[in-house]
Amino acid sequence: MVDDEVDLLDAWRGGDLSAGNTLFERHYRAIYRFFHGRVSGELDDLVQTTFARCAASKDRLDGGGTFRGYAYAVARNVLREHYRAQRGAREIDFGSQSVTDLGATPTALIAQRQEQRLLLEALRTIPLDHQIALELSYWEGLSSRDLARVLDVPVGTAKTRLRAARKALEARLTEIAASPEQLASTLGDLERWSAALRDHLADDPHAGR
Repeated sequence: MVDDEVDLLDAWRGGDLSAGNTLFERHYRAIYRFFHGRVSGELDDLVQTTFARCAASKDRLDGGGTFRGYAYAVARNVLREHYRAQRGAREIDFGSQSVTDLGATPTALIAQRQEQRLLLEALRTIPLDHQIALELSYWEGLSSRDLARVLDVPVGTAKTRLRAARKALEARLTEIAASPEQLASTLGDLERWSAALRDHLADDPHAGR
């Protein structure tokens, strides 16, 4: 964490727009990526809503958490509300429903390698909280403490859920792989393929703000 971000958030909430601009510029790309694989057409609106709620909230960044982890937690709630509004649903279960289950049409991410395409398909068909946990861990390097805040669970539970998410991903990859060789290549270097997807997404002109 950048040590001054607690102070920056407090200053922003106190009316210092330059502090808010600093946080926005530092974390826009990360929050944009969060929504990119889950919705289409409203990315900037959802990002703006997320930052506006960070500014309006009275929640404190304490216990060793980071602003980025806090912003992801807010983004997860914004995403839930977005799905509810789209589906006219009273509740959305991120623990059991996937992007595919919810009928979402995420902004396209063109994968260059078959391992990347396989990984993308698998991520979008496992429960959303599994997808979120894996992407924030592998793509964004989020700590267990921050992941716990995002998922709204204790740190130990967050670690357990991350392991469960990895198992769910591996099981789904096993189901959809075109060949044993493709499966072995994807599972054998999962971190590298995940990093490649993240880097590919970072080339998006909007994500590059």
